[in-house]
Amino acid sequence: MPDGPRLKIDGGIPNQLTRAAEAAGALEQQGYDGGWTPETSHDPFLPLLLAAEHTSRLEVGTNIAVAFARNPMIVANIGWDLQAYSKGRFILGLGTQIQPHIEKRFSMPWSHPARRMREFVSAMHAIWDAWRDGSKLRFEGDFYTHKIMTPMFTPEPQPYPKPKVFIAAVGEVMTEMCGEVADGHLGHPMVSKRYITDVTTPALLRGLQSAGRQRSDVEVSAEVLVATGETDAELQTATAAVRKQIAFYGSTPAYRKVLELHGWGDLHEELNRLSKEGEWDAMASLIDDEMLTTFAVVGSVGEVGAALRRRCEGVVDRVLPIFMTASQPCITVAMKEFRQ
Repeated sequence: MPDGPRLKIDGGIPNQLTRAAEAAGALEQQGYDGGWTPETSHDPFLPLLLAAEHTSRLEVGTNIAVAFARNPMIVANIGWDLQAYSKGRFILGLGTQIQPHIEKRFSMPWSHPARRMREFVSAMHAIWDAWRDGSKLRFEGDFYTHKIMTPMFTPEPQPYPKPKVFIAAVGEVMTEMCGEVADGHLGHPMVSKRYITDVTTPALLRGLQSAGRQRSDVEVSAEVLVATGETDAELQTATAAVRKQIAFYGSTPAYRKVLELHGWGDLHEELNRLSKEGEWDAMASLIDDEMLTTFAVVGSVGEVGAALRRRCEGVVDRVLPIFMTASQPCITVAMKEFRQ
């Protein structure tokens, strides 16, 4: 894994429009490399316009935007505009979501997620190439077809490269595909350091090799849960919150393989059963200290930053720490330790 470039540190940008500009400006002022918006209760793209307007250096991106809720033409157009407005600082982070949400929340088709995502990215590149080079748009795939592009619908040229495309992946098939076509890999908080080294990295390298690409052609980003506090009481509160979050993720079938890697496959069954009964506190009590430190960085505000760096350095290229319940002054102190 990487041994040259320094480990980048990213932060979150709220997807509420009233908060995005101030938060992005604060990240840049504090020395962060990137800021990400999620797609939850608000659109993930609109806040990035404000983030780009109020920063000059910070990379801004979606982590993630739901690809299958949209089509390649719509996303290509948004990505082109945000790349131009940010002067080349936009990262398009895409994820699949899960089948029930795609079909029942977004009313969109679901099938063959890895193949569909590969085609989605390829279609966007074909559209961007047509806009950039003036080449004829003729993309015909199994899921998407784009064959009409007239001058009226072609955006103005821009001096920046095509947006970087990052893909969220946990499973080996999606991760391998990411290595073939993406500029970056977006990890998930419910992924351990061992899972990255034993599962994610080999799959990514297989994809890179099959596409004739190098490890330096893709950035690997990790999200890491962090529990810290300036007092014992604050640390205890944060630790309890992290246990609950790990229990929630562990109850989801998508992360069973992560637990199985550590010999905790049976825990998923129990967590899943309790989640259906709404026993959230009982679920958290099943996350012992070994599981806690496998999936999270835990410690005092003076030590947690260095611990986070040790966990990620040489394993991934950039990290997005998720501080549970910590105050902003506490996070600031921890990040100073991260950089030392």
